[in-house]
Amino acid sequence: MALDAQGTNVTDRAGLNGQAARCDHIDQLPTVEPGLPECKECLGLGRTWAQLLVCLTCGWVACSDDSRGGHSRAHYEETDHPVVATLASKSTWRWCYVHRRTV
Repeated sequence: MALDAQGTNVTDRAGLNGQAARCDHIDQLPTVEPGLPECKECLGLGRTWAQLLVCLTCGWVACSDDSRGGHSRAHYEETDHPVVATLASKSTWRWCYVHRRTV
């Protein structure tokens, strides 16, 4: 049995065929309504954005790391809200800042 630093059996958390372990952060997310489809910080600075992300903890909308401001990451660093999703329609893409990977 393999244990992590907290003594948890990592085999229980492992994905199939060597996939990364499931992100526990997505299991703890409330249902939120996204804010307006705009990055308020970029608008205030007169900037445009490449992509908008919504915080799945509070619904805050901000620009992605691909944008000049990177305000979504700044929101994570300020609040510790771990998971964001794209506002692009019909996309299921989500990113966990803690694990630094898609979930």
